[in-house]
Amino acid sequence: MSAPISSPRKKRDPRNGLRMSATFATIFTILGHTVFGFEQPVAQVFVAVGTGYLCALFFEWVDARANGVAPNFSGGGIRKLVDFLLPAHMTSITLSFLLYFNQRFWITALTVALALGSKYVFRVRQNGRLQHFMNPSNFGIAVVLVTYQWTGVLPWGFTIGLNGVWDWLVPLIIVALGFRLNLLFTGRLPTVAAWLGTFIVLGLGRAWFQHTPIGTQLVVLTGITNVLFTFYMITDPQTSPSRLRSQILFGSGIACTYFVLLALHIQYMMFYSVTIVCATRGLGLYVLSLRAPSAMLAAVPVVTTRDWEHHPIKVTAPFGQAPEPQEAVTPD
Repeated sequence: MSAPISSPRKKRDPRNGLRMSATFATIFTILGHTVFGFEQPVAQVFVAVGTGYLCALFFEWVDARANGVAPNFSGGGIRKLVDFLLPAHMTSITLSFLLYFNQRFWITALTVALALGSKYVFRVRQNGRLQHFMNPSNFGIAVVLVTYQWTGVLPWGFTIGLNGVWDWLVPLIIVALGFRLNLLFTGRLPTVAAWLGTFIVLGLGRAWFQHTPIGTQLVVLTGITNVLFTFYMITDPQTSPSRLRSQILFGSGIACTYFVLLALHIQYMMFYSVTIVCATRGLGLYVLSLRAPSAMLAAVPVVTTRDWEHHPIKVTAPFGQAPEPQEAVTPD
């Protein structure tokens, strides 16, 4: 009796991970303004999301027209349009609660436009197609924090509306959902492990060198700010490597850059470190893309006249006539 043949395992749709992330970010934003105690005005959410939708459609239309192709949001009905807008929704709604602009909504719109525009400016060719390498949300935050230093990050960092057991439960829920997302959809758990492991090792070394309590170096990992950063920002599958070794280098590089900026007393080093590492990775990918055409040309055999010397050219007669005996003709 033969064993039953098991059906092949159905491959997960990567868009489901994006849909789950966008849904979680939306629910988190609603709870933040109703329960957690977010200090940003609610109007900031609508300005960010509206700007994100408009910029995503406009930038894609301009890019498609410049390249003579159809926009990615066309030809698939409302479902394709919604899937196309999911990354813009994720970026926009994330920026609406990550930054505090003191009711200056034009800065909100500018940050969202910078974040989404970076996807069309900072690109490199990979596997025959253009791929952006800067993390959109992180890039927008970094640029605005440098140019408009009166802006702030996460005024609700300790969720002033939560008390008691909820101070522990909310971060644990975020960690559990982020772990599931990266385990099932993005495959970026090695990046998370490399970032946290390197951070802990460097934190222990800094505590030993400065003779300070270990907790003062590692307590930052317990906040919601860093939890979101760890499981939802640095693990962006579009702007982070997929190979195991590259993931380890990527996560460790962010942690090392973080502590270098910390030693230089630079504020918001968490976001600047990702910007620096993503830019460095993009530069490396660009150099590799320049070498790829040269390698392809080197692999093509070059035919010389010497290769023809042992293959004489024969002259054939027209159709229906017997060929006349002739000497073989070889190239000079």
